[in-house]
Amino acid sequence: MTYPHLLAPLDLGHLSLPNRVLMGSMHTGLEDRARDFDKLAAYFAERARGGVGLIVTGGFAPSIEGWLAPFAGRLSMPWHVARHRKVTRAVHAEGGRICLQILHAGRYGYHPLSVAPSAIKSPITPFKPRALGARGIARTIEDFVNCARKAQDAGYDGVEVMGSEGYLINQFLVERSNQRSDNWGGSVEKRQRFPVEIVRRMRAAVGPGFLIIYRLSMLDLVEAGQSWPEIVALAKKIESAGASLLNTGIGWHEARVPTIVTSVPRAAFTWVTRRLKGEVTLPLITTNRINMPEIAERVLAAGDADMVSMARPLLADPHWVRKASEDRSDDINTCIACNQACLDHVFENKRASCLVNPRACHETELVVGPAGVRKRIAVVGAGPAGLSCATTLAERGHAVSLFEQAAQIGGQFNMAKRIPGKEEFAETLRYYARRIDQLKLDLRLSTMATAVSLQGFDDVVLATGVTPRSITIPGSEDANVLSYIDVLRDNAAVGPRVAIIGAGGIGFDVAEFLVERAPSPTTDIARWAREWGVDTTLTQRAGLAIPAPEAPLRQIWLLQRSPGKPGKRLNRTTGWVHRATLKAKHVTMLGGVAYERIDEQGLHVRIDDEPHLLAVDTIVVCAGQEPNRGLQAELVSAGIKTHLIGGADVAAELDAKRAIEQGMRLANAI
Repeated sequence: MTYPHLLAPLDLGHLSLPNRVLMGSMHTGLEDRARDFDKLAAYFAERARGGVGLIVTGGFAPSIEGWLAPFAGRLSMPWHVARHRKVTRAVHAEGGRICLQILHAGRYGYHPLSVAPSAIKSPITPFKPRALGARGIARTIEDFVNCARKAQDAGYDGVEVMGSEGYLINQFLVERSNQRSDNWGGSVEKRQRFPVEIVRRMRAAVGPGFLIIYRLSMLDLVEAGQSWPEIVALAKKIESAGASLLNTGIGWHEARVPTIVTSVPRAAFTWVTRRLKGEVTLPLITTNRINMPEIAERVLAAGDADMVSMARPLLADPHWVRKASEDRSDDINTCIACNQACLDHVFENKRASCLVNPRACHETELVVGPAGVRKRIAVVGAGPAGLSCATTLAERGHAVSLFEQAAQIGGQFNMAKRIPGKEEFAETLRYYARRIDQLKLDLRLSTMATAVSLQGFDDVVLATGVTPRSITIPGSEDANVLSYIDVLRDNAAVGPRVAIIGAGGIGFDVAEFLVERAPSPTTDIARWAREWGVDTTLTQRAGLAIPAPEAPLRQIWLLQRSPGKPGKRLNRTTGWVHRATLKAKHVTMLGGVAYERIDEQGLHVRIDDEPHLLAVDTIVVCAGQEPNRGLQAELVSAGIKTHLIGGADVAAELDAKRAIEQGMRLANAI
């Protein structure tokens, strides 16, 4: 067996899990409406069919006060139970096990009915919570217990009590959000009473044969958070109160240390879980940025934990466990931790999905089935859109020829994977290369498709991508003016002082590429922890240390025409990380810039109608893209049925999420 620790059963006494993989909790948006529970059931059933040992649902509130947002998922009333039985029956029919996560948002609730230990507003929501009184606390504890009973009635194998990430229970544990002086605050012991009472009373209500997972915040990463001795003491109390397993929680949502984005090293926090080993006897679950079987096996073999928790990797590939058990890790569609279609969607009140797997959470709608009529189809361009389309077409039984003028597949992903913190993008290209081989696609690398060579195909899909938009100011033809392609693909020489024109996603990527010293800190956990101020010795409260970013390799000015701070339009869950990274590297970011000319002195600009000279050696242009549709008119004139996808269709930034989904949906419709 290639992964003996990962695939070993875990005996929990009354229940034995077939392997050490927990599908961690993640909100999808399907939890919030009764009409979506059939879709939610199909989503979980596919992961159970894929072999995951234990599933935890997205968070369900135990009361209206505990809502994440108005009318969000809740399990508190008798009539809620029936819809949940759809989920548990679907999972059990596939041989799986599933727990319901009970999550009370506390002051993170995005609604005016929110409550908290103290009336202290969080920095990430606009509503000031109402402080719970003694009766309110007693009622809230009963709400948790009632929710667990309802989960048991609905057929769940257990519950997970969400005690981390800065939600209500976590808020009770620290002085920053609990300034009470009664029996529920004022000392560590009193602050810890709330979660202990919840678990103790819950165990008494559900009996011994029902799992209670407690999600313990082992690293708060916020000022005035818990100390390590306090966390150990709480873990022991939770064990005594009747928990079955302890899951690891890392960081509050308001923390200014990234914990799950792609720039966080793989398995960056398993050392925290390991520190709790020996302090309690319960099985420990570790989490965050574990996305491939080799990583999970190494973590478990080292004794860092007894189980690994993964949420987004099972969005990306629901058959992750089965492929690992069959020694087919190369076949896994790896999560690249981009957050673009999962967490970003959730924060925008959209249904979650996955950039590399658009079927995630759309299992009942995006069904890839055999084609009614087998066609001969050419796909031109082997970037993300073309790869998605070509492989889906081949899966459906079409005869597919994939043309690519470069010597390798990948398109813009070959540049993206060079950005510090985006090395994971190489995994997507590895996956598609494997699919091309398995499906026996006719792959034609280093081949320029022409209207003549495309004669005879039933359909032609143009996934020809984009061309960089140039600038037209005096001096823009000078040798020191480069495009982002010159820098990222062609390794053009860049001087020590650089102006980047354009502060969209590509501009930020180029800036990070040019300031970072190789190799990237994402390959070194200790180095990354120093950069962001994570205390791996746990001697500092909440695991916070003073950040010590390394000196930048170059001096960078990142410029945009539109007024305001650059980076406002970056993705919600990752944009702040990019902005913080460049700020730590002393990158000057300016908005409202008018470009006048380039000469031997540098770049002449106007800011707030005042002239400025940026004495730079190199100017890199990241001013957007134009669709590359050179073949379209010729093909249409020749009567060849032609489709546009990806950047060739819409060149607004480089949207791999849209490109991959568009490629799959088109392939499913042909």
